[in-house]
Parts: sequence; structure tokens; C-alpha cells
Amino acid sequence: MSEFSYARRPRNSAIPGEMPYEVTAFAEKHGLTERAAEVLLVANGPSRVACDAAANAFIQAVEMRNKH
Repeated sequence: MSEFSYARRPRNSAIPGEMPYEVTAFAEKHGLTERAAEVLLVANGPSRVACDAAANAFIQAVEMRNKH
């Protein structure tokens, strides 16, 4: 065995807060359309932290665009 072995958590033992978002739940949480939510999830998933950050950045960008 290599000195650089990494243990992986089995798929069925994920911590609930680490589970990827469902599109509908993510869309509702951030007030997005399901299409926008799907795009953000595909581009930034499965990390909930990355997806939430991307949603916040997207919402801010849309707000800034609508101001002008």
C-alpha cells in the first residue's frame, strides 16, 4: 500500500448537511427559477457551500444589472 492512501467515506454514510441539493429545494431556498438553480448546481456542485456562494453571487449580479 502506498504511503499516500486516502480513506473515502462510503456513499451511503454521507452527513446530511453534506448531501447535494435537490434542484427544487435549492431554487426555493434562494428564490431562483429551477433552471437557474440547475445551472448553478451543475457548475458548482456537489458542495453546498460552493453552491450557496454561487447563488449569492448570481443574485447580487442580477440585482446590480437591474439597477442600471
